[in-house]
Amino acid sequence: MDLSYWHKQTDSKAKTDTDWYRPERRDQAGKLGIVGGNKHNFIAVAEAYQVSINTGAGEIRVLLPDSLKNIVPKAISDVIYSPSTAIGGLAKDASLDLTSLTNWADGLLFIGDAGRNAETAILYENFITSSTIPITITRDAIDLVKNSSHALVEREQTIVVASFAQLQKLFQAVYFPKIVTFNMQLLQLVETLHKFTITYPCAIVTLHNDTLIIADKGEVYTVAWSDTMAIWRGSVATKIATFWLWQPGRRAQAILSSLSQ
Repeated sequence: MDLSYWHKQTDSKAKTDTDWYRPERRDQAGKLGIVGGNKHNFIAVAEAYQVSINTGAGEIRVLLPDSLKNIVPKAISDVIYSPSTAIGGLAKDASLDLTSLTNWADGLLFIGDAGRNAETAILYENFITSSTIPITITRDAIDLVKNSSHALVEREQTIVVASFAQLQKLFQAVYFPKIVTFNMQLLQLVETLHKFTITYPCAIVTLHNDTLIIADKGEVYTVAWSDTMAIWRGSVATKIATFWLWQPGRRAQAILSSLSQ
């Protein structure tokens, strides 16, 4: 069996490039837009904001529902407050502000805590189908756009940082002919993700049995991983989105390089 597409952490191809370009000047370090939050929760947004600063993003701007206007700490300084729904998530009318953020940013991070709201889902789905900007999407933001799963995976400039359960649902939603299960062997999962990312142009990052798996353009990288909370809280996706700002043409290496931080 030809497994030349599988790069394990012990394989030099899976290690961080020594020549990875990391800007020393902040004005050359890219602009990251962060989208998420609802009136009941914006912890992931606040953490992503701080992680992106610590990682080295040049500028960060956050899009939040205006239901949070009197709650967000002043430490999050560059915020766009957009129209919110009756239950406090981003409304469809936030589309103009989302477009403005897209025009400003080099990449967007959909960090989640968006709430289970049909209007927010429509906002996100319309954006996914119409915009070409690089996006990293994770946590419950993935669940929110389940009705547009085909558009998500067919979108080239996309990194999906998903739980294994979310990966299962994504495969089902797009009718991919391979099934992923919690008890499958790593080799089987690697082969399946190899085929999936040949079929679809998005990149996938997921965790299975203490192994972080990165799949992009048919190449699959596996890294031993024990810090599950870093994924579920969104810091892994935030670092990925930040590193991707610096060399947008090297998506897989941006992901791998971010993991060493």
